[in-house]
Amino acid sequence: MPIKVQSGLPAIEILENENIFVMDENRAIHQDIRPLKIAILNLMPTKIVTETQLIRLLSNTSLQVELTLLYPSTAHKPKHTSEEHMHHFYTSCDNVMNERFDGLIITGAPVEILDFSEVGYWDELCKIMEWSKTHVYSTLHICWAAQAALYYHYGIPKYPLSQKMFGIFPHTINNPSHPLLRGFDEVFNAPHSRHTDIDSELVRNNKSLEVLAESDKSGLFLIADKNMRRFFATGHLEYDFDTLSKEYFRDVNKGLDIQVPYNYFPDDDPTKKPLNTWRGHAHLLFANWLNYCVYQLTPYDLNELR
Repeated sequence: MPIKVQSGLPAIEILENENIFVMDENRAIHQDIRPLKIAILNLMPTKIVTETQLIRLLSNTSLQVELTLLYPSTAHKPKHTSEEHMHHFYTSCDNVMNERFDGLIITGAPVEILDFSEVGYWDELCKIMEWSKTHVYSTLHICWAAQAALYYHYGIPKYPLSQKMFGIFPHTINNPSHPLLRGFDEVFNAPHSRHTDIDSELVRNNKSLEVLAESDKSGLFLIADKNMRRFFATGHLEYDFDTLSKEYFRDVNKGLDIQVPYNYFPDDDPTKKPLNTWRGHAHLLFANWLNYCVYQLTPYDLNELR
């Protein structure tokens, strides 16, 4: 899909080498259609890696997307991304409070062992989640952001796990007719990398929520509100094939007690190259979200958002 991004974004060259069509703003200005306005609130420390992963997946439909990259103004300066990159390609959440978007993606963040109130930008994130009720048609929350949003919107807390949920886990779908799951196999793989979880019974007992996909081993994965305005993914379908590998060796090199990711390295041998067994469903999830949960439902005039 032609996704409109700022000229010069590092993701452009990476994705063009993968034969993915990314349209810079100079070409997009000649397209006489209204693109979907999608914002990404990127809370990950490796900004360029995460933005590239998400842009790759948002580029897999025939819809045109106009992308805005956001960061919370109260967050610490990212250690792994240059100030020049942040200044040129990102804008503060404060700068878009008067704007409206068809869709919003809020990424995970490496703060899950902290209580929500201990996160430095928690108050600002609450403000953004409240703003999204009236200024965004559909919001997709990933990993920690899913837990944060379930707590903020529905009062469902997270709790620490005795061992990190780490690896590639099989999931089954509960509602194959749901638009977000169209085309999904009955069983599909997805990566997880987290130290906390949510109470599945509290989710199931909430009449506003529906569990779309889950795993016997890793718990709830995809959750939707029944108005199809908020979606929650507790894992990371956007991950590259080697993301878990990098996390694993990072922790090994730090001397941390980390288990080999489940069902990831062939024969559980970290010297062997892992395979990507979730790529197809990652593309399908984001394409379904854009098409059925955003494009088909959002008003043409975003001022009509309610």
